[in-house]
This record gives sequence, structure tokens and C-alpha cells, in this order.
Amino acid sequence: MNRVYLDWNATAPLRPEARAAMLEASEIVGNPSSVHAEGRAAKSALERAREEIATALGAEGADVIFTSGATESAALILGGRDLACAGVEHAAVLAWCRDVLQVDAAGSVAVPDPAGATLQLANAETGVIQDLPEGLAVSDMTQAFGKVPFAFNWLGVQAGFVSAHKLGGPRGIGALVVRRGTDIEARIKGGGQEQGRRAGTENLIGILGFAAAAKAAQNDLDQGIGEKMGEIRDSLMGALESRTEMVTFPGRESRRLPNTLSILTPGWRGETQVMQMDLAGFAVSAGSACSSGKVRPSSVLTAMGIAPEWAGDAIRVSIGPTTDPRDVQRFADAWLAAHDRWRQRNDQRETVGRV
Repeated sequence: MNRVYLDWNATAPLRPEARAAMLEASEIVGNPSSVHAEGRAAKSALERAREEIATALGAEGADVIFTSGATESAALILGGRDLACAGVEHAAVLAWCRDVLQVDAAGSVAVPDPAGATLQLANAETGVIQDLPEGLAVSDMTQAFGKVPFAFNWLGVQAGFVSAHKLGGPRGIGALVVRRGTDIEARIKGGGQEQGRRAGTENLIGILGFAAAAKAAQNDLDQGIGEKMGEIRDSLMGALESRTEMVTFPGRESRRLPNTLSILTPGWRGETQVMQMDLAGFAVSAGSACSSGKVRPSSVLTAMGIAPEWAGDAIRVSIGPTTDPRDVQRFADAWLAAHDRWRQRNDQRETVGRV
């Protein structure tokens, strides 16, 4: 059986456009900081890629600072700032802020003081999209970039960050975007690259792959891929709830990423479901993939008011532009078959307990 990859929010397969750009970049010899012809050629390629990524982000006129990914970007912009955040944030954000903002049952976050807070644009587990308040200090835009249209310049935030591998670029490259003139203290110091905000020779191969992936993702959005993914997600949701009344979909009341579905079945452990689906040939997850393979109750679902004993009973299905609807239907059939077996075992245990 061919395996089916349904974990695009963890990392998206490398786009062919990104692969081609990286191969081309590997032929560029110079260091972007060198003043000779080879160095100038490398610098020119670097700055073209920076402009392309800024355009894809709707961040013309802002500063795009290249980092190793969203985790480093979060540390660079959040470290030492004492901002408030909510429990639905990624661990890379929660590590730097105070978890004090209120989350309702639909996953929406109230922000009384935007200038003193950070708030994600979209959640990796539930897909819930937040309405960002004007003047927000920082936003994690990682999961939204390439999946829904937005422009940094329209969001009204002071800074945001993204990661290439979430939209089909290479791993190990990301960007922090800030309003021009924003004061940032470098955490990696040395040669003064990236306007003195992040030292170290730029990862030119990764950056050019990132730019190519960002352009391709923007083209997908222009071609209506978001609507197509939303139809596939909704079809999956309908197929599951038509066969069992025990399943819920956290965040379904809110505007969500079109590619993301959180599936919660109280009493059926998420890690068990992931393993059973893996054996059946489907790659899904039990939440964020950034915890060294550890599966624990979801802080996102707990923050939304779901009982802690059930917060570990969800899985996430996330699809991409090339996902085949027939494969998603195959997943639905496999999941429902496993769900029926789980219910039968539960019924048998309850029967034995009554004897």
C-alpha cells in the first residue's frame, strides 16, 4: 500500500520549485559578505530572495531578517520583552511569554493590551485563525503563511515570523519580519550580517529555496487551492461525524485554516490513533511535532476548556495542495474501522465489568 502523508502542518514536502532553486543556488560560489564579483553575485541573489519573500508576505517596506526558523525568530523578537500570550501558542512562543490571555471554547483569544501581547495568526492543531488587534506587538504567522491570504502590512502588527518548511521550502530557514526601524538586540553576534540583528553567513541555498516556495505557495492561493483544500477537509469531517456521534472537531465554530482538522474522540488516546493509522499507511499527528517525539495532553485543547483527561485524545489531519481527495477518503475508512474496533473493545470491557 502506498503511504499517505497527512501531516503537512508538521512539515510540508519540498516543492519542486524550491528544489530547483536550491540546486541553482548551490552553484553560487561567493559569500554574500565578500566584496569581489563572486561575493557581489551572492549578495544580489540574497537580496532578490529577500524582496520576493517580502512580497509574498505583503511586507514591502518592512525588514526581513533571515533566521534558522520560527523558533529562533521567536527567541530573537520575544526574548526579554515580557509579553502576554495565550495557552494556544506554540511552545517556542510560550517559552518567552506570560500565559495570561483568555481563550474561549472556540479557540479565540481576547487581547486587552495589544502592545503588550503576542498572538498567533493561526493555530497548528485546530487551524483556528485569530483576528489580530491593531497595534499587536508580535504574531506567529508560521502556519498561516502560504495557506490563507494575508499581508503583513495590513495586519497592524509590529513584528511577525515564518518558517520555510511549513509551505514546502527547506528545513532550517525562516524569517523575522519587523516594521522598519524596529530596535532588535541580536542574540547571535559576530560579523554583523542581517543589519547587525543576526550574525552568521547567510544560508543562501536555503534562502533561495524559501523564496521559490513562497512564490509557488502564493501562486497556489491565487489559483484557489485554499478553497479546494477546505472542501476536502469538510468532506472528511462529514464522513466521520456521519458514522459516529462520539467525535468532535475542536475549533469548528471558528474561521480555520482550510487544510487543518482536529479530531477528538474522548477516551481514545491520540497516540494510539496515530500508531494505528501509521500501521494502516497514514501519517497523522497528535498535535505539534516540536516536542522531541513526546506525546502529551494538548495545551491548546486544555486552554480551550477541554477536560485535561480528554486533551490527549485528539489527532490532527493536515493536508496540502497535492493531497488526493481519494486518499483522504481512504483515511476516513481506515479511521472509522479502527474506531469501530475501539468501541467494540470498550463495550466488551463494560459488559465484563457488569458481570
